[in-house]
Amino acid sequence: MKDFVEYVAKHLVDKPELVVVEQEEKEDKTIFKLKVDQKDVGKLIGKKGRTASSFRVLLRAVAAKEGRKAVLDIIG
Repeated sequence: MKDFVEYVAKHLVDKPELVVVEQEEKEDKTIFKLKVDQKDVGKLIGKKGRTASSFRVLLRAVAAKEGRKAVLDIIG
C-alpha cells in the first residue's frame, strides 16, 4: 500500500523528489502520512477536495483487498 500511495502522489505533484510517505500501524488500520512540498499540497487536494477524496477512495479499495483499513493524511 505504501508503494501505491507514493506512486500516485509522485505523479500528481511538480516536485516528486520531495514526496515522503510515512506508515504507522494502529490496531486494525494503517495511517499514511504524505509529506509534499508546500506548493504541491493544492495539487493533491484538488478543487473542493475532489482529488484527495478520490485518492482516499482508491487507497481504501487497495486496503480492503488486503483485509485492512487505511487512512491518508496530507501534510504540507
